[in-house]
Amino acid sequence: MIASLGVIVGTAALFIILSGFSGLRTFSTSLLNISDPDVKVSVSKGKNFLYNNKLKETLATNKDIAEYTRVIEERVFLRNDDKQQIAYIKGVDYNYVNVVKLDSAIQVGTWLDPNYTNTSVLGNGLAFKLSLSVLSFTESLEIVVPKTGTGLLNPNSSRNIRTQVVGIYSGTEEFENKYVFVNNMQAQHLLNYKENQYTAIEIKLKEDVDADDFSEELQKQLGSKFKVQTKAQLNELFYKVINTENFVSYLIFTLIMIIAMFNVVGAIIMMIIDKKKNLKTILNLGATLKEVKRIFVLQGFLLTLVGMTIGLSLALLLVVIQQQFEFFMITANIAYPVELRWSNLLIVMSTISVLGFLAAKVASSRISNQFLES
Repeated sequence: MIASLGVIVGTAALFIILSGFSGLRTFSTSLLNISDPDVKVSVSKGKNFLYNNKLKETLATNKDIAEYTRVIEERVFLRNDDKQQIAYIKGVDYNYVNVVKLDSAIQVGTWLDPNYTNTSVLGNGLAFKLSLSVLSFTESLEIVVPKTGTGLLNPNSSRNIRTQVVGIYSGTEEFENKYVFVNNMQAQHLLNYKENQYTAIEIKLKEDVDADDFSEELQKQLGSKFKVQTKAQLNELFYKVINTENFVSYLIFTLIMIIAMFNVVGAIIMMIIDKKKNLKTILNLGATLKEVKRIFVLQGFLLTLVGMTIGLSLALLLVVIQQQFEFFMITANIAYPVELRWSNLLIVMSTISVLGFLAAKVASSRISNQFLES
């Protein structure tokens, strides 16, 4: 019972941890869906480019593209009375929300409306730091850019615009503190850009189109002047961190399971000692030493499988309860995400089965002629 309990608890813990990381990965990816496109095209050198007919034709005739939008990004200085903050302005056209579903992340207010000029949408983090709200009609957000050629964010620069905040969005902490969104005309006016001058093109792909294959093909068409990046490449560090954390957690709990398997080894060895006289009788009746060992290998393996089955059943029940009733919360409004995946189930079953079989083999190796004759 003690050996089985160790297997049950270890199995349940391993599956719950893997389900938790799968949920976190899906949750984090959903946040990236409101901040990054499927594919982003920018220049390899410099900051901006001209959206000419050749580039327009290349994108318009590509059958894998569902939607695309032209954007302008630049580092700016934000100011509201005595509060100041460095961030990035992002000029977008009104097709932007068809490529990146940022309008679904609006926490307060609305997205940019073509019927109103001099409006902006900023992240919850920036709004807090600048003490701005969509209800602050008497206050406006001042956006300042450095003078041409200086590269310095000087608050006293003459190039600036004032906008009324009409929406506040939520997302990852970095994203919330990075961007203030305005329309492209405002950004072009602020940065002194031409009408067809942009810094990037963001693309939404059609369903079932592989982003990696598409980016490689588009890179060949556009040449070395442009840089084509997928969402995974734009967030390479994020994916590396979450994959590493998942793998390290799996190793830690596998180590715990290995320790728990010592209980199985100990239980089988005690059974061997307890049944020593019976084993002699079996050998005298004609059984071989290999067949006797096989009995205890099977017994240890079955003990592990039973414990694994109970543990997985409990873990599945807990994961389903968390999905349905959200007992454990990250914040007051966000439940801790968990996700059921067949891959996690197979990983746990394979890990526990292999460890259980090895534990049984190690324990049965204690049986020898010298041991039985002593």
